[in-house]
Amino acid sequence: MSLFDIFRRPAAPEASPVPEASSTPAPAPRAQAPVGQTFDGLTDRALLEYIRTGEPGGTGGRHLHSLRNMAALRCVSLLSQMVGMLPVNLLENGPDKKYAEDHPAYRLLKLKPNSWQTPFEFKSTMQMVCLEEGNAYARVIWSAGRPIGMIPLAIGSTVPRLTSQWEMVYDYTRPDGQLVTLPANEVFHLKDLSVDGVLGMSRMRLAKDALALARQAEAAADRLLRTGVMAGGAIESPNALSEQAYSRMKASLESDYAGAENNGKWMLIEEGAKANQFGSTARDGQHIENRNAQIEEVARAFGIPRPLLMMDDTSWGSGIKELNKFFVSYGLGPWFTSWEQAAARVFLPGKDLDKYTFKFNANALLRGTPEEQADYIAKSLGAGGQAPWQTQNEARETLDLPRSNDPNADLLRNPMTQPRTGDEPPAAA
Repeated sequence: MSLFDIFRRPAAPEASPVPEASSTPAPAPRAQAPVGQTFDGLTDRALLEYIRTGEPGGTGGRHLHSLRNMAALRCVSLLSQMVGMLPVNLLENGPDKKYAEDHPAYRLLKLKPNSWQTPFEFKSTMQMVCLEEGNAYARVIWSAGRPIGMIPLAIGSTVPRLTSQWEMVYDYTRPDGQLVTLPANEVFHLKDLSVDGVLGMSRMRLAKDALALARQAEAAADRLLRTGVMAGGAIESPNALSEQAYSRMKASLESDYAGAENNGKWMLIEEGAKANQFGSTARDGQHIENRNAQIEEVARAFGIPRPLLMMDDTSWGSGIKELNKFFVSYGLGPWFTSWEQAAARVFLPGKDLDKYTFKFNANALLRGTPEEQADYIAKSLGAGGQAPWQTQNEARETLDLPRSNDPNADLLRNPMTQPRTGDEPPAAA
């Protein structure tokens, strides 16, 4: 592979004709090297980006370049992994709200999206791509009117657009270069902030100035460590040392005072020499403050509190619980809603929107300490003389405990004040 192959990218699809997804395959595109890739010579944008930044301008290089900043990597990985680890449930609405386990979409999002990815891998990958690019796409495979798989689509291969009939379609360029147009129910589209409701904006590109400043702060620290004077002090002598005295002092420094075991020792000097200890300068302190400020700027773009970036912060302790609630509500909450409504758009026809609801289970992130959980459960069962709002089995389910076979465990009753009766019929499941 030649150097210029690094910068080859998918060829722009021709505007017409546009084959429909169900139409017969179009003739193969004209030969290219490699197929579906173009290179514009010395004026190619990817090549110019590589010359300017040292990173390939393609997708892989751009991802690597932006995620090399540790604050951005922490923000993206935290949001992606949190979304990936929490289950998405499909609930059947009504007085007896329960999991719609018989619906095929329940299995796709919670158990097995495709044959090679776990739900965690699928969701975390889609979320990471969306944070980086502003949009993430997955092809939904239908069979006999039932969704059977979700296939993540390569970055840059899919372009959404509205038709003249105000219908959303997706122009997808296959790996062989052929262009197909997919209807909305065949593409799961997760998008970030959008000004037109069609295409999401890349959060990384919106924060490029903050990321650039953070990279410059890191480069300044690198230059300081590589080329800055890192000596611990200087020995001043009023007179020139003899060759013998100089050699003896140098040998003493290297043998008696070098190494971690001699840290903090003061040396014996001769011939009127004077030792001056070096200390941290105001410039050094300002350098650290600048780096911390850039970490906050990057985190602000993603809504991540300082303690979750592993910063030394006084918010650790009693305040971390409130910050955790803040992060779940304002950092993760909008993404939960985006996932839930994107899934409903694809998997639920209009007649089922009132019947089913996709819902992330974020309760595990808000449980609090064991004492707080015990207090909540006691009150939910009716402690303190108030009306209960949970059955015993519902409370056990929140703690991942097996259901009780006692028929009274499904009754909305206070087990401390209402006596157990064997003839009470169990509540509807």
